[in-house]
Amino acid sequence: MNEMSTGFSLFIVGWTIVLVGLMGIGGYFMFRKFLKSMPKKDGKSDLDWQDYYIDKTRAMWTEDGLVLLNELVDPVPQLFRDVARRSIAAKIGQIALEEKATVITTDLIVKGYIVATPKRDHKWLIAHLQSKQIDYTPYEKYLNAEG
Repeated sequence: MNEMSTGFSLFIVGWTIVLVGLMGIGGYFMFRKFLKSMPKKDGKSDLDWQDYYIDKTRAMWTEDGLVLLNELVDPVPQLFRDVARRSIAAKIGQIALEEKATVITTDLIVKGYIVATPKRDHKWLIAHLQSKQIDYTPYEKYLNAEG
């Protein structure tokens, strides 16, 4: 009987550690989302600006551009892929509006991807561009720029 209660106690302690860890991870992501939804000095949150850029540039996207964007976010885990796609698309839209573009080109997609993603993802981008036979040398200044 003593062995069973010791085993059960270890199970409870282990399960408690797992649950606290999972709640901590979930809380971290919820807090990040909360911070993004907080209004800045201009009265809009990061999420509001994301929606603004996506809405303003929705008609500028071509079918090929959407396919390229989906290919670029493909390595992101399925759970986070939609969030990554929206944030990258918003950055691409922001750059397109700043450059007064009329259509989202491959050039804008690559620039936006570089700006919107961490430096560790740039190796994947270079490999993908090479596999599609797209010259990435015009983007090296963005790739080498510090965040």
